[in-house]
Amino acid sequence: MPELPEVETTIRGLKPIINCTIVNIKIHTPKLRFIIPKNLSKIHNGKRIKEIKRKGKYILLNLEDNYTIIIHLGMSGRLRLLNCNIFHKQKHDHFILRTNQDHCLVFNDARKFGLIDYGKKETIYQKKYLSNLGKDALSTSLTYEYLALKISKKIAPIKQILLDQKVIAGIGNIYASEILFDAKISPFCKGRDLSLIECRNIVISIRKILKKAIIAGGSTLKDYVSTDGTIGNFQKNFKVYNKSGQKIIGKPIVKIIQYGRSTFYCPDIQIKK
Repeated sequence: MPELPEVETTIRGLKPIINCTIVNIKIHTPKLRFIIPKNLSKIHNGKRIKEIKRKGKYILLNLEDNYTIIIHLGMSGRLRLLNCNIFHKQKHDHFILRTNQDHCLVFNDARKFGLIDYGKKETIYQKKYLSNLGKDALSTSLTYEYLALKISKKIAPIKQILLDQKVIAGIGNIYASEILFDAKISPFCKGRDLSLIECRNIVISIRKILKKAIIAGGSTLKDYVSTDGTIGNFQKNFKVYNKSGQKIIGKPIVKIIQYGRSTFYCPDIQIKK
């Protein structure tokens, strides 16, 4: 699943369509995770794209009519930005937005777990999938005090907590393992057992790992590519993820299953309390 670094890289690749006008939206698949609103094109044709923002893993296209188009890449989704003159529809292209500058913004999603929606800018955060989000993982409002408060009564392991978008928005399975290794925190540690210093270390590692991943263009393991088709490179910098059976600093890396998800860690460095 594309996580915050992949979504942020995608947004940066969409800069060419800022201040462009939407001339047409075609929906080729009426239902992904949810039904795509049928009137999307009718409402937004002729409207200028003012800015593109991100909240967690959600992409927000803010338009001049005070509406926002909302996109979530789901498990395997990706956005391609192409010249309409050379665009040819591919399998799993579900949504195509054309601009007055001959840009084609194409949403491709083989597994159909993505989301395309819209709403008034001032009310989109009333939508359940946005209203439930915690602090964005790269927001300055994500402090160690906030994290400590949110997890103070949680008996769930910290790895699972990092994946909870209601606590922190943007972190997925790959980066959770990398963050905990960087912070030297065992994925088994219960939230309520973490000290303020450990919470501080986690927040520092969140910013460090995610920013490095963004610089590297995200991580490509299978489906993800940026808007121009470029693969990410942060997978070359993984310390523990997908490295079970290997060693780091002479210490073995182990793979376990937590809540149905793979966790990679180094027991000799990330010591369980």
